[in-house]
Amino acid sequence: MGRGYTLTELIKVVLRYADGVLIKGYTRDFFPNKASFHAEVFFGDKEGKVIEVHLKDLKAVFFVKDFVGNPSYDERKHFQEGQQVTGRKVRVIFKDGEVLVGSTVGCDPKRQGFFLFPTDPESNNLKVYAVMSSVSKVEFLQ
Repeated sequence: MGRGYTLTELIKVVLRYADGVLIKGYTRDFFPNKASFHAEVFFGDKEGKVIEVHLKDLKAVFFVKDFVGNPSYDERKHFQEGQQVTGRKVRVIFKDGEVLVGSTVGCDPKRQGFFLFPTDPESNNLKVYAVMSSVSKVEFLQ
């Protein structure tokens, strides 16, 4: 996969840039405290290429089960009665209007982002790294 990679597992990611560009690929060197990481592009005009990704350019990094998902699935955006969560329940509103609901163990506006774990276990998203510069509001839920 090229220089700069550590010997860790390949992780499927969907990268959503703040400008709307969407890239699907694999990474093995994403760390939330780093300014950039690498991704091998899964398809499109950059397929097979390793690109450097700068967090400041992104809206979010979606860590996914698969690249296709189920377009007809209506993801649940609320917590079920008695649902166990790790961390605090939150609603995240992005500057582009997208809303995600889940839980987080740490959302510090001074950091470049935070992890969100979707409320719906059937979601294609395992977790989401939301980039603070693309978030307009974080609401803590009861």
